[in-house]
Amino acid sequence: MSKVRQNEIKFAFFGGEPLAVPVLNELEKVGLKPSLVVCNPDRRQGRKMVPTPPPVKVWASDRKIPIWQPETLKDEKELEILASVNWDLFVVVAYNKILPKSVIDIPKYGTLNVHPSMLPLLRGASPIRSTILNDMRENCGVSIMLMDEEMDHGPILRQEKIAIAKEDWPLSGLILDNKMASFGGELLAQVIPDWLDKKIQPVAQDHDQATYCGKISKEMGQLQIDPYHLPEGEEAYSALLKIRAYTGWPETFFMHNEKRIKIKQAHLSEDGKLCIETVTPAGKAEMNFNQYFNYQNLD
Repeated sequence: MSKVRQNEIKFAFFGGEPLAVPVLNELEKVGLKPSLVVCNPDRRQGRKMVPTPPPVKVWASDRKIPIWQPETLKDEKELEILASVNWDLFVVVAYNKILPKSVIDIPKYGTLNVHPSMLPLLRGASPIRSTILNDMRENCGVSIMLMDEEMDHGPILRQEKIAIAKEDWPLSGLILDNKMASFGGELLAQVIPDWLDKKIQPVAQDHDQATYCGKISKEMGQLQIDPYHLPEGEEAYSALLKIRAYTGWPETFFMHNEKRIKIKQAHLSEDGKLCIETVTPAGKAEMNFNQYFNYQNLD
């Protein structure tokens, strides 16, 4: 399909962090520009609780693309307005609200979702971090799915694995976020014109093989470790997977002297022992792990 035809595709983009903006950037490279961006409302952030727009809103504002920021997708009048437009397609990327069937079915060619896992593996809210937690280097990839009313259940239009070298594994969650987002955007940019040209036959997922991952909470980042005697072997590797997976959010930590000590960087030694490099004690700046113990005057 020509770039001119791509520019004629009328689609709405429903997106959130951390994937939305990198995916939009990849679509923009091939002339695919949404006619509407749907994102979360501005939220108050920081010590001064200043209203802050989500990054996807900033992206759309810079390009003068209309923006809709609903608290819910249940307002019938607003949904009637959405449905009154002759949409070719909806695209959903990390949008944290459930789209009802009445919304999914609005566009002529349906609603596509970029899901950062090899579906039916890791359906749910945290597929990227769960890929790392579950040590799934060889099954790391992205699926482009035609949405239905069930969670991550619809037929697959295309999916591909991401090659990650063994020596680079485990990646941090933030790095894998970026890899998945860019790769997913490239894949979506290929799929959209082929899908509209009816060159793709959807393939049903093998629902019997489905696995699931839930939302990540702050307390899930706790490691039950003794800072005097760090783990070795399989226990050390499991701890490293968790440290890397939870980079950025919620971050891993251990409790020491009734204080939360965040682990910022760690690796495994050649003999398989967990080596913590830097930490952030509660109320202090990031420091070397050994420096922390010196501050504590530990024996």
